Amino acid sequence: MAEITAKLIQELREKTSAGMMDCKKALMETDGDVSAAADWLRQKGIVKAASKAGRVAASGLVTVVKCDDMGCVIELNAETDFVAKNEKFQKLVSDVAARALEFKGDFDATLNAVKDDIAATIATIGENMNLRRIATVAGDHVYTYVHNALVPGMGQIGVVVAINGDGAGIDEIGPKIAMHIAATKPEFMTIDDVDPAAVEREKKVFIESGATAGKPDMVVEKMVAGRISKYYAESVLEEQPFVMDPSKTVKQVIDEAGGKLAGFSYYVLGEGIEKAEDNLADEVAKMLK
Repeated sequence: MAEITAKLIQELREKTSAGMMDCKKALMETDGDVSAAADWLRQKGIVKAASKAGRVAASGLVTVVKCDDMGCVIELNAETDFVAKNEKFQKLVSDVAARALEFKGDFDATLNAVKDDIAATIATIGENMNLRRIATVAGDHVYTYVHNALVPGMGQIGVVVAINGDGAGIDEIGPKIAMHIAATKPEFMTIDDVDPAAVEREKKVFIESGATAGKPDMVVEKMVAGRISKYYAESVLEEQPFVMDPSKTVKQVIDEAGGKLAGFSYYVLGEGIEKAEDNLADEVAKMLK
């Protein structure tokens, strides 16, 4: 077999825009023949995928899967909402979720196992796609929920929550807690999970807002404590008023069911991705130039 040098890999990469490892594999498959390797990459759909890799993928689907005592939530992105309705894309999402479960949520192992499938789907559908993130939770009982489900188990918000214990009411309350999380989007599970710096920032913002101006120190202290309690009720899952019975906190509801919260995770599709806003007039003007 011909020696696969860095120069050969770079030459193929410049010719096809494919990734370094894909170029190396193609050259190994074709005994170092750059032209044949380029054809090999095209046959695999990798060249077409590479040409779209720079395009922003902020749509797609979030899915949830579970097995025994573990649940996974996965986000797979594409460029447009239309692709989420494509059965080939949905099949890809399902396959990726199965692999994520197989590899117990290991992102790198999952990506390595599905990257060829992603590239092939990009080549077929014609949009950039990427596996963005995977999260797992584990516990005695695992529950899932998908909000705005396009098809069963896939939608715009995916939640997994785990509860430990053997209480008779856990199976009844578990799915409701998952729905609660989708509605309230908590940042933390318990008060102990809250970064002390975040609490100090909350205090500072409250004081600098002028709400405590001119008040005696004792009153200020109580006002600040009240604001922090409100902050916990907004951002900490256990301290949040349960959406189906606001007279109780989530912790109280789970305690009454005979369980203890073990973990949760959720993804909101496209959250945090900056997507360029298309201006139709500008696009048409460019086409006419």
